[in-house]
Amino acid sequence: MAVLGPGSASLRFGSVLLIVLILCGSSWTRDVLTGRNDTRPEPNREHHDQDQDHAPNATKHKKAFPVLELNYDYVRMPFEISLWILLALLMKLGFHIIPRVSHIVPESCLLIFVGLLVGGAIKAIQEKAPVMDTKLFFLYLLPPIILDAGYFLPIRAFTENMGTILVFAVVGTLWNAFFIGGMMFAVCQIEAAAAAHVSLLSCLLFGSIISAVDPVAVLAVFEEIHINELLHILVFGESLLNDAVTVVLYHLFEEFSHAETVTVGDAFLGVVSFFVVSLGGILAGVIYGVLGAFTSRFTSHSRVIEPLFVFLYSYMAYLSAEVFHLSGIMSLIACGVVMRPYVEANISHKSYTTIKYFLKMWSSVSETLIFIFLGVSTVEGPHNWNWIFVIFTLIFALLSRVLGVVGLTFIINKFRIVKLTKKDQFIVAYGGLRGAIAFSLGYLIHEDGDSKNTRGMFLTAIITVIFFTVFVQGMTIRPLVELLAVKKKKESKPSINEEIHTQFLDHLLTGIEDVCGHYGHHHWKDKLNRFNKTYVKKWLIAGERSSEPQLISFYNKMEMKQAMMLVESGSAAKLPSVMAAADQNAEQQREPKPERMIPKISKTREAEIRRILRANLQNTRQRLRSYNRHDLFMDPFEDNMSEVRFRRQRVEMERRMSHYLTVPAKRQETPSVRKVWFEPEHKVYTYDENESARPSDSAALLDESNRSADGQSERQKPTRCLSDPGPNEDEEGSSFRSS
Repeated sequence: MAVLGPGSASLRFGSVLLIVLILCGSSWTRDVLTGRNDTRPEPNREHHDQDQDHAPNATKHKKAFPVLELNYDYVRMPFEISLWILLALLMKLGFHIIPRVSHIVPESCLLIFVGLLVGGAIKAIQEKAPVMDTKLFFLYLLPPIILDAGYFLPIRAFTENMGTILVFAVVGTLWNAFFIGGMMFAVCQIEAAAAAHVSLLSCLLFGSIISAVDPVAVLAVFEEIHINELLHILVFGESLLNDAVTVVLYHLFEEFSHAETVTVGDAFLGVVSFFVVSLGGILAGVIYGVLGAFTSRFTSHSRVIEPLFVFLYSYMAYLSAEVFHLSGIMSLIACGVVMRPYVEANISHKSYTTIKYFLKMWSSVSETLIFIFLGVSTVEGPHNWNWIFVIFTLIFALLSRVLGVVGLTFIINKFRIVKLTKKDQFIVAYGGLRGAIAFSLGYLIHEDGDSKNTRGMFLTAIITVIFFTVFVQGMTIRPLVELLAVKKKKESKPSINEEIHTQFLDHLLTGIEDVCGHYGHHHWKDKLNRFNKTYVKKWLIAGERSSEPQLISFYNKMEMKQAMMLVESGSAAKLPSVMAAADQNAEQQREPKPERMIPKISKTREAEIRRILRANLQNTRQRLRSYNRHDLFMDPFEDNMSEVRFRRQRVEMERRMSHYLTVPAKRQETPSVRKVWFEPEHKVYTYDENESARPSDSAALLDESNRSADGQSERQKPTRCLSDPGPNEDEEGSSFRSS
């Protein structure tokens, strides 16, 4: 390891000082600090009575005013919580200061290692270490991470891969749970394992705990290696949606393990419970998301409290789902996804910045505390080490993941347009990390009688799998991604051109599905957008933004991005001018625009203007009339110049193309074209294509044509088109064109 500089030494000293303070805080009790500043011994009561007897008129002894008073028990809990958070932030800061360590070791591994050191130091002084309680984890530490992931979830990538994610999350988790549970029950029957007392339902309960992919561990590792969006959303989406399966399986096997008999009706109710838990969690999240969006419609006069509504409604959605044992994770995801587009249309730029950075900060602190508490809780125990059970648990957990991903991908690729390659399958299988959710569910197992040793054995095996996936797989996935040349995430933001073409392709695919009669996800997405624009936006978005065009909405998004960039770059002084200009433009758009006054000109003047434009603009797109062989009017000037122009363009194109050929193309000798013009006095003017007309003749020709056009504009009669020479083509056609 590289030699640490003075900054690293100061960080190390500060960390050691914090650890000492935490240890001292854990050892201080009320018996040591009484909360009083009396250092003098209390005088003897008998001697005091004698003094009162001898001096009955003397004044009583008055207690001195406490200048400095210690009362640690009054602030013990918030003080220790602040120390833990400060320790976590300093560890995170030191991790990013040393680039070599952050490039090799993931942040989660370093935080777990710090937790192991702190737990070992606390246990060395024979104090009880703070264990990551299940209530602390599920009610306080997990919700910020899930809310941050759900609020900023890439909706397009998530919806386009929804089928694949659901297959991995539901079918894959069921496969892992039953495969691991069944194989571990077979291992327990081995005499050398000394685990014959473990029942089949207990093994299935253990399989349901260890089978789920952890979203906290996946986020911590995948955000550092910058994997491409497809693989990231597949693994992370699976870790989010498998919560419903894990919750149902855990409560199902826990109830069955305490029941005497299990019937078919109980199994059917377990299947129904899965749909109730998943759909009920989504429904709770949607309800609170709509309430949050509707509330943000009326916050224009009190911008300060806008971020609080987002946090409170999201947390209430999570707690309401947990009340009925629904999926709290799916409730938070649904609430964030539903709330975000309407809230961002109603709140101010500063409120949006507050929501963004507070969620990032809150989730980062929670993630850091989870990994530190995981290391501390590992030292504290309880443990019941069984080599055979632990080793086979690790083997079957890895084997079931590989078999499940390969088997399900073989089926999924038959329905996907973009197939998952072997490299993608390897990353998805290798990225199935376990984390604190499995650890917390292991602590929920009841310990009574023989199950006390079983609980300790299960916790030891769970911790071993977590440490192997986080340390071994988490540290080796970065070099494996580079070795396999897996596509990385594109750092640059999509340009306006890409976004416009993406929307164009969406509309195009929707039209193709309508023509073919196939109701795919583009069709239903278009229906949902129409319903959202027609009904939902009118109720949830305030002002004119509910009915503004898509281009104006895109402009507002670009305006918000520009404001965010100005705030992040520190040039906030430019922001009011930009916002003032935007407000001024908005006010100008709201004002009714007066109708434009179009000047009225005569037909003669209009014809003269058209003539001047035709003479000076060479590349004008001329309006084409619909073809009708009976009433097509001739435009004398247009017909006079069109044929010459087309021939010149063809000759010029052949000349240019000849330069790109290996062998120069042989130029064809085009016959000279003789133009014919009929005047009312039956005068005929002819000239060759290569010879320019005399200026006097051309000027006289144009003036004469203008006079004749003005005089005959009202009495113009239909004539036969040149492309339709009539029945006698040889006679009549030769009079109009010659070669």
